[in-house]
Amino acid sequence: MTAALLLIGATLAHAAWNIALKSAGARGAGFLAATLLVGVVAFAPIGLPALLAGLPSTGDGLALAGLLVTGSAALQVTYFLLLQRAYRVADVGVVYPVARGTGPLLSILGALLLLGERPGPIVLLGGAFVVAGVVVIGLASAHGAGSDGAPGASRDGAAAQRRVRGVRAGALVGVVIAAYSLWDAAAVTRADLDPIGYYWASMVVQLLVFGVLVARRPVALADARAHALADARAHPWAVLVVGILSPLAYVAVLAAYQLAPVAVVAPAREASVVLIALAGWLIFREPHPARRLLGSVVVLAGIALLALG
Repeated sequence: MTAALLLIGATLAHAAWNIALKSAGARGAGFLAATLLVGVVAFAPIGLPALLAGLPSTGDGLALAGLLVTGSAALQVTYFLLLQRAYRVADVGVVYPVARGTGPLLSILGALLLLGERPGPIVLLGGAFVVAGVVVIGLASAHGAGSDGAPGASRDGAAAQRRVRGVRAGALVGVVIAAYSLWDAAAVTRADLDPIGYYWASMVVQLLVFGVLVARRPVALADARAHALADARAHPWAVLVVGILSPLAYVAVLAAYQLAPVAVVAPAREASVVLIALAGWLIFREPHPARRLLGSVVVLAGIALLALG
């Protein structure tokens, strides 16, 4: 029951910050740095004490914790950079569903092969339903995406190439999603690290990594600072919403990993895709509502099976 409540909260928070991000139209390293800074500062009063209280007492334990935090930060930074690149070369309506469908599928396989989990057939069927529903939603988004005003066959060919790029880029992002899901699940279950302290430390390292990436060139550092300030001024509410709700959603997922198998949690968290797909139709007036609703029903059926399993 507790795991279910955590996943419901994570789903609502994840959908909310993605809708806020879409509404603001903000992107770029400056925006990411601004949201990370908000998250680090906002959660410091609980993150730092949780980190200190949960630190291992042995040298080997401390070294392992440092490795896990550093690895988590590296995977998260890779995820953000790949996702931004994917959004530059393809449509978000293709990239996002493919990534969120590939991620849980690979997470289930990783839980079987790497973490030794043995989910029952109902759980596996539920996971398959979730992935299938996400793909249906993605096909609805992809069908209406990529129109650039070019005439006839030229427009269709360009749209098809953009969809192919979107599928490839989304699948690569999905691999990274699976990687950080399994890595972080192992950190809070096998290494028994506190989810709040662990992810707060990961955010601190992520912020440092972004700083190092732009500080390699003074001009880039100045540009990043200027963009961060510009984004904060232009979209202050989006910076706050993303900066607070994004880590809150993921900490809830990490806590759920301690209570339920990865093979259940990883696909169940993708219920946010349903809310985002519905928001795309109702708020942003994106096309093909029938396909979005069909995919949403399939995802919800899969989540119901996961609950039964």
